[in-house]
Amino acid sequence: MGASLYERLGGTEKIEKIVDMLVDNHINNPEIAKRFANTDVAKAKRSAADFFIMGTGGPNNYTGPDMVSVHKGMNISNAEFMAVLDDALDALEKNNVGQREKEEVLFILYSMKNDVTKQ
Repeated sequence: MGASLYERLGGTEKIEKIVDMLVDNHINNPEIAKRFANTDVAKAKRSAADFFIMGTGGPNNYTGPDMVSVHKGMNISNAEFMAVLDDALDALEKNNVGQREKEEVLFILYSMKNDVTKQ
């Protein structure tokens, strides 16, 4: 059996670095920045990192709500969702994540599209 995506991404420390950059990308992305205007950035980074770590096969430390609950009533557009994926790809690339791992992460994120958009 091969290494989990969590392990191939470099474990908790590396994933936290990726997520830190990802959230910063969101805050600075004109397409979605308004969504983060009143966000507790440190809390968002911690929650996103825990979710990402758990979702890639790492320790299950995520205690937050599911994606449907988090995004309900936000009316997130397809363009906004794609901006999130672009931000994720940028963070992965800037952290020298391998092609296979980038594709797996983007596949996982894209699989949540219906849970996030137009809720």
